[in-house]
Amino acid sequence: MPLAEGDGRLHGPGVFDMKAGIALGMLATRALFERDDAPEAKVVMLWTADEETGSATSRPLIEMEAGRSAAVLVLEPALPGGAVKTSRKGCGSYELVVHGVPAHAGVDPSKGASAIHELARQILRLEALQDPVRGVTLNVGVVSGGTRRNVVAAEARASIDVRVPTMADAVAVDGALRKLAPELPGTRLELRGAIDRPPLERGAAVIHVYEIARDVAAALGKTLDEGATGGGSDGNFTAALGVPTLDGLGAIGDGAHAVHEHVVVSELAWRAALIVGLVDRLVAGV
Repeated sequence: MPLAEGDGRLHGPGVFDMKAGIALGMLATRALFERDDAPEAKVVMLWTADEETGSATSRPLIEMEAGRSAAVLVLEPALPGGAVKTSRKGCGSYELVVHGVPAHAGVDPSKGASAIHELARQILRLEALQDPVRGVTLNVGVVSGGTRRNVVAAEARASIDVRVPTMADAVAVDGALRKLAPELPGTRLELRGAIDRPPLERGAAVIHVYEIARDVAAALGKTLDEGATGGGSDGNFTAALGVPTLDGLGAIGDGAHAVHEHVVVSELAWRAALIVGLVDRLVAGV
């Protein structure tokens, strides 16, 4: 994936998600503080390297900085057309481990209790917890278990991705998962994991920052829409603390994590100007 520019697009690995966001943040910050009327404010630029794997090591720092900030501007890529993100689903990672009783599948099958057969039953129960219309989804993405074809499986496991639109849904799904009980005699369930990224809900604090950004965009001759996404970001953590957070202020483009990943070059300048104007308004308190 070589860096290449053509047809008004800049292609390259991570250019959309989210190297362009970092570049926009640097450009906007420089523009802010090189002016004669630079704002009397501290802008903290926090770049994390583990967001794609759950932000396990960076989360304490993110929450600490957010707690002493007036607002958080997340320079993740924009939604199609340039809309910012005022809602993100919460994310959970779980592993369901089933313990069974091994036995010879031909000689003594009745003496065993198949962990795989039990896991199959539990997967159907997981599917029943979904409410796709409301945005509550559970996806069993990886399944493993057993040792040999002729051995009743002693263990099986499933990796589960959970997405929820609200904290109320997070609590409900987590509670339902922890109440799962085995159906086959002799089997035992073990659940690991949690909702590790709370949802970014479209609350009053989020709407307030969005409305300011929308006004700044209008002054630039641009229409700034809003929208939701099923993916999570570090903005989920800051919004859950009640800190005014606006996500998706980064580049316009397409192909995050894909071979056609790109940004639209002509859209970069006004996105940087949007960040400048938004910081100015937030500092001024208007």
